[in-house]
Amino acid sequence: MPTSPTLPAGVWSDLIGQERSVAVLQRAVSGRGHAMSHAWLVTGPPGSGRSNAARAFAAALQCSRGGCGDCTDCRTALSGAHPDVTLVRTELLSIGVDEVRELVRRASMSPTLGGHQVLVIEDADRVTERGADALLKSIEEPAPRTVWILCAPTADDVVATIRSRCRSLTLQTPTIDAVARLLETRDGIEPELAAYAARASQGHVGRARALARHEDARDRRAAILQIPFQLKDLSACLNAAATLVKTASEEAGAATADLDAKERRELEEALGFGTKGARPRQASAAIKDLEDQQKARVKRLQRDAIDRALTELTSFYRDLLAVQTNAGAPLINEDLAPKIAVLARKSTPETTLRKIDALLGCREALEGNVAPLLAVESTLISLARP
Repeated sequence: MPTSPTLPAGVWSDLIGQERSVAVLQRAVSGRGHAMSHAWLVTGPPGSGRSNAARAFAAALQCSRGGCGDCTDCRTALSGAHPDVTLVRTELLSIGVDEVRELVRRASMSPTLGGHQVLVIEDADRVTERGADALLKSIEEPAPRTVWILCAPTADDVVATIRSRCRSLTLQTPTIDAVARLLETRDGIEPELAAYAARASQGHVGRARALARHEDARDRRAAILQIPFQLKDLSACLNAAATLVKTASEEAGAATADLDAKERRELEEALGFGTKGARPRQASAAIKDLEDQQKARVKRLQRDAIDRALTELTSFYRDLLAVQTNAGAPLINEDLAPKIAVLARKSTPETTLRKIDALLGCREALEGNVAPLLAVESTLISLARP
């Protein structure tokens, strides 16, 4: 494996392959020139480290040594426990105006310990239109020593009036070699497994770690990659779609079950359940609100799981297209190379491109709130067409 650059140190250590972006943020922290801004927009493809960059920057702004990674300020800022750092990451489908208004209120406060009041919105692309209106005023008229850090996949995912008032920082997808080296050196993963996970994740650090650490994640991926060989007729398409959606639902449910139960217990304790048999007024409404939030969280996680499956299928057809066009590009799913070669001889590049378009269309349909089963069924039927 080619030698990768030395991994960044301190709070920047998770920003693999982002040397240029780290240098920009370090200049801003140091105050050299006009590098600092009161509002930042950090963009980049999934797995590039947008949230890690935002958290590292927030920690470095509080650290007297510019982000050493060892001091109390760094550790608490990275974990979200620092009083002058607010980290927002929604598990729901959107961030509403009420939540944004609370952030704006915090943004108006002076820092209590550090030099800045830092607010990080890790899913700025999920802020609603009304929420964006509330956020805009705070960014236009920032309080002294307040810094906003917004994260989104692309600049276009954030309303134009907000992005025009932010300094932009664009991250790149880390190289396969860099991700593999990270898994080996930091996570202790054996080289062969690290190389597989890095290649299969296509440079997505979080996904690579999951694949390297969890056999069940690798098993789910292997099952998804068998779908193209199973689509023999309409019945097979419908069965495969039902299985995919059911698996995604079970994965989401398993991921949230313990958290749901904990939240329910904490709410019931706060409402006074179990004390002298009293049932506080309006308790039913509070419990219903919690249940609605939990259902929305499961819905998002289910769609995230389906999206990962669609990404895996896209990687399969990308490999198929590479073989059909003799592109010479390394295969993402090289363990399936013999089967892909057989399939490549039975179809054309034009057909493969149509299938890739169908997968991309399915992802857009899910973002548009189309019923998951209906969207997946339609897509797998399209994949079955010659």
